[in-house]
Amino acid sequence: MSPRKQYRWMFATVLAGLLTASWSPLAVAQTADAVVFWNTTALTVTAPGAQLPSQSRILAIEHAAIHDALNAVARRYEPYLFTSVAPVGASPEAAIAAAARDVLVALVPAQLAAIDAAYDSSLAAIPDSGAKTAGIAAGQAAARAILEVRASDGSANANIPYVPGTRPGDYQLTPGVTAALLPGWGRVRPFTLSHPSQHRLRGPDRIGSDEYDRDFNEVKILGSALSSVRTPDQSQTAVFFQEGVLTAWNRIARSLSVAQGLDHWEKARLFALLNFAIADGLIAGWDSKYYYNFWRPVTAIRLASLDGNGDTQEDPAWSPVFSTPAHPDYPSTNSVNGVAAATVMAQVLGDRAFSATSTSLPGVTRTYSSFIGYAIEGSQSRVFAGIHFRKATEDGRLQGRDVGRSVLRLLRLRTP
Repeated sequence: MSPRKQYRWMFATVLAGLLTASWSPLAVAQTADAVVFWNTTALTVTAPGAQLPSQSRILAIEHAAIHDALNAVARRYEPYLFTSVAPVGASPEAAIAAAARDVLVALVPAQLAAIDAAYDSSLAAIPDSGAKTAGIAAGQAAARAILEVRASDGSANANIPYVPGTRPGDYQLTPGVTAALLPGWGRVRPFTLSHPSQHRLRGPDRIGSDEYDRDFNEVKILGSALSSVRTPDQSQTAVFFQEGVLTAWNRIARSLSVAQGLDHWEKARLFALLNFAIADGLIAGWDSKYYYNFWRPVTAIRLASLDGNGDTQEDPAWSPVFSTPAHPDYPSTNSVNGVAAATVMAQVLGDRAFSATSTSLPGVTRTYSSFIGYAIEGSQSRVFAGIHFRKATEDGRLQGRDVGRSVLRLLRLRTP
């Protein structure tokens, strides 16, 4: 088997597991679900070794290019950046494929063979013609426009020097962590916000306050790996939402966009707004995280004898359910992103009941009455998992609400 055919076979196998059991990814590429196909492709090729902030940026850039390429072919919504007009009759499927392919090759060059295998399968379903050529040109131009703008967005310099603090309340590297994750990501230029600090939060509770004591003792009891108080449902919730927020929300969007029969333009608008909300939620969350530099529960509980607070008791052996991520506690960016995503999804699709699955808990399906209900449960899972104080989750939801509203207000991807 040639390398190209081998990559195509491997790629199709991986994509089949990420879609649904009844979908073939190559068949998807040959139908009206081209946007869905390239959304899944992006998540697949960025998955190996991906860091969530960087991965969210790639998805946002890809879907900006797809959105603008389609609206160059036929103007249905206001473009995000690329405003040129393609020749009449240009193929929308070719525009989608070319826009996505060029973004992914530029940002994930190590996955070139897999990306080109996906691109070949997409183009093979489109008859050779002037329409196909024009669509490819539109997609390439849209990709080039967004890539040029984002090349200087500060993401390349996000891994700045960072020295953790030593005072009570200061973020310190948690067990198993050797360096803080992308301390400068809060300086990256957002996609829709005016500035990373536009929705900066007011800060965590003061150590020694009644609110801090409450949250300390709650996470110490509920979030302990050895907790006898956490209920079976709370334990399942912690595991269910261990899956990355970017993967989970994009899967929900894929499922519902297909179920509702959205066309290319409607899907492109949905995925652009959704991934801008997640990308900007992470930038805004990172800005607050490294502005306040608040310690994680595992540090606070193990070093409680140093905090000068008689209402918090130290437990040097305490461990959370899951390993603590390598960045400060406040806010919980799962909470920020969940509510930002829910705000966008409810506006675009209309709020609704839906069922969700999780790669971190295969075989389990949970049902929700609304997008915000799903987001809130995901936020609460961080306390059950022992990795966030409740204040970080509650304020994270407030920031997510503000980010989501800003995306919808400032990114006017509406019908002209």
